[in-house]
Amino acid sequence: MSEPASGATELPVADTVDVRTGPEVSEELLAVLPLLGEWHGEGQAAGAEGDHRFGQWIRFSHDGRGFLAYDSRTWRLTDDGEVVGPAVRESGFWRPRGGDDVELLVTSPDGLVELYVGRARTTTSWELSTDVLARTPDAPEVSRAVRLYGIVEGALMYAIDRAVGDEPLRPTMSARLERLR
Repeated sequence: MSEPASGATELPVADTVDVRTGPEVSEELLAVLPLLGEWHGEGQAAGAEGDHRFGQWIRFSHDGRGFLAYDSRTWRLTDDGEVVGPAVRESGFWRPRGGDDVELLVTSPDGLVELYVGRARTTTSWELSTDVLARTPDAPEVSRAVRLYGIVEGALMYAIDRAVGDEPLRPTMSARLERLR
C-alpha cells in the first residue's frame, strides 16, 4: 500500500461520515444514524478556572458494522473568540443495542474512561447515564455523568453534567454544532 500524494493515509477499509459513500450502513445503526457526519461549532464549559467558551469538532463515522466511531476535539476560546489552545479531547463508540437502547464508550487523555447506557428519546435525541467509570490516579474526579444529545433544527446540541463524590450533577459542557458534512 503506497501513501497518496496528498500525504493522507488510505486504509483498505475506510470509515465514512456519509450514507451515500463507503460501506453500506448496518441496520443496527438506525437508532443513531442522524448523528452520522462531521459537526463544528461552539459551546460553554465550566471548570476549575471558571466558565469559558470553546470551539468543537465532532466526527461520527462508520465502517459498515453496527457502531459509530466517535471523535471529538475542543479548543479553548477567549471571550472575543480567539483560540487559546487545545482543550478536551475524546474518542469512543456509540453502540446501538437493539430497539432504542444505546451504549456509549468514551475515553479521554485525562485518564477517564466512561461507559454510558441509555436510549433514544426520539428519532433525533438521546439520553445516556454512566454505568461504569474508570479513572487513573491523576484523572479528574468524577463519580457519575449524564449526557443529552439532540438534533434541533438541523444543529447537534448536547449537554454533559457530571458529579464528584456524593455531590449533585452539575453542568460541565454544552454546545451547538452545525453539520459540516
